[in-house]
Amino acid sequence: MKCQAVESFFVNFANKTKLDIILCLKEKPLSVNDLAKELNEEQSKISHNLKKLTECNILMVKQKGKQRIYSLNQQTVIPLLKLVEKHVQSYCRGKCKK
Repeated sequence: MKCQAVESFFVNFANKTKLDIILCLKEKPLSVNDLAKELNEEQSKISHNLKKLTECNILMVKQKGKQRIYSLNQQTVIPLLKLVEKHVQSYCRGKCKK
């Protein structure tokens, strides 16, 4: 695996807006307008970040009428988030601060 590809993948999780999108989609699939509303951000900013997340296959997109509905990659991202949650619960309680 190329180091640059790994770095590119994790950059998506280091960006606050992209991470907010990922965590929001953990709850349920949403459209760009729904995400913008949930995150209180401009639709154009959300769209720009969705494009990057989709290019890296962190997100999947389905067309529903005129809307594009975004969801997390079930095969890789959902298990990765579960592993991170397990790590945080086991090792970061009260230790990891912003």
